[in-house]
Amino acid sequence: MLKSNILKLSLFATGLSGIVAEYILATLATYFLGNSVFQFTIVLSVMLFSMGLGSRISKYFEKNLLSSFVIIEFTLSLLVAFSALFTYTATAYMEYTGVFIYSFCILIGLLIGMEIPLVVRLNDAYQELRVNVSAVMENDYYGSLIGGLFFAFVGLPYLGLTYTPFVLGAVNFGVALLLLVFLGQLFPKAHKLAFKIGAFAVGLVLLAGFFAAEPIILFGEQKRYKDKVIFQHQSKYQKLVITEWKGNHWFYINGNQQLSTLDEWMYHEPMVHPIASLHPDPKTALVLGGGDGCVVRELLKYPSIEKIMLVDLDPKVTELAKTNPIFLTMNDSALLDPRVEILNGDAFQYMEKTLDFYDLIYCDFPDPKSIELGRLYSYEFYKMCYKQLRPGGLISIQSGSPYYASKAFACIDKTVKEAGFSSLQIHNQVLTLGQWGWTLGAKDLPQEGFLKALRNVNLEQIPTKWLNKDALLHITSFGKPVIPIDTTEIEINRIHDPVLSSYYRKGNWDWY
Repeated sequence: MLKSNILKLSLFATGLSGIVAEYILATLATYFLGNSVFQFTIVLSVMLFSMGLGSRISKYFEKNLLSSFVIIEFTLSLLVAFSALFTYTATAYMEYTGVFIYSFCILIGLLIGMEIPLVVRLNDAYQELRVNVSAVMENDYYGSLIGGLFFAFVGLPYLGLTYTPFVLGAVNFGVALLLLVFLGQLFPKAHKLAFKIGAFAVGLVLLAGFFAAEPIILFGEQKRYKDKVIFQHQSKYQKLVITEWKGNHWFYINGNQQLSTLDEWMYHEPMVHPIASLHPDPKTALVLGGGDGCVVRELLKYPSIEKIMLVDLDPKVTELAKTNPIFLTMNDSALLDPRVEILNGDAFQYMEKTLDFYDLIYCDFPDPKSIELGRLYSYEFYKMCYKQLRPGGLISIQSGSPYYASKAFACIDKTVKEAGFSSLQIHNQVLTLGQWGWTLGAKDLPQEGFLKALRNVNLEQIPTKWLNKDALLHITSFGKPVIPIDTTEIEINRIHDPVLSSYYRKGNWDWY
């Protein structure tokens, strides 16, 4: 019975390791290739298919099943442990790292697929078939649950992609050692010495990789950016990076630039002041996203503002905004102001539950590259925003580039109108980003009077760095369309019909 329990314990551990390996590879694919929903779908599908092939291949193992299982565990321990290191190293020399990521998916999937059939056959000597299959599958699935919890609550937020793979490698390595120690008498005598040497060699490689992991990851990370990386952190939700060049700093999330201290006001001033100046007496504002604190900084320039609610998903971003010297200088310690309340959570869920009403709402989200981000640009989301605005309320929405993603830009405008707002789109040349745009929405202002009202606002009392009355004429003028778009063919972005992410990905990004 001890031998059977050892085999089932081994499968519990490999179930844990296997599911986390899938999540690691899917996270790597999301980080390096983008579009999380797509990458998680494809990575898990490829791995499950490879597991099926592995199960099929396992039927050709007729002898020395236990030895084969140990060899698989040693191999898995190395592949899983070094998957992130190889991927980061590849980024330094290859433009497309997907080849490495999907190769690891196939190889690791094949080996994982061999594990269950081999253990079922090994355990056949100790339990009848119905109990054997049930117990083996049960332990594998239980291990998968623990693995998922480990990755979500410990691995990714605390160990990151630097050390989590080595923890998994250690699990597979531990399984092999467990079998060698407790089931040693079942191995052919000729294999025992080879396995002892192999265990020593694999253990040494894992140990060396563990200590070399951080500098290798940093090397690969640095190669992704043209400027010096001075900060990097894998939070529970995303990879945060700060780079530096000639005293200026750039902030990236998952490899995508969010802002630069060189010119961030050319982004934040057009986003904040047009609607804040249009409102006769703004007292409450809701900032969705914008955890860097720059939107809040601009809003605090209005003496009438009594409360600002900031809702940002990632607590690490708002922590940086409140404690990091670079951010504190950039946002003028805005998030430390007593008028600011911070809630770390999902903006969509907040809008579903909140009973608070606001004069101004700002949606400062990442570009809608994926379906999950696209819901924050949906008709349903904007309807909730409309509902929570007081009479005379206005909304400002980060809308990407009117030129690089022209169909997506038009889709956001059309969706905002569908939600009941009158709308006006503006744009500005942000030095480090290129042409960028925003969609403004008004709850009560007539559509035909929106442009005239905005061009007549008074900004003289607001201490801006760039925006003035002349600039308002500039940001509200587009000229003739660079790429003519038939807006009648543009669809509304809805949760059940998420067209926006597709418009965005099929933009003119080769111009950027």
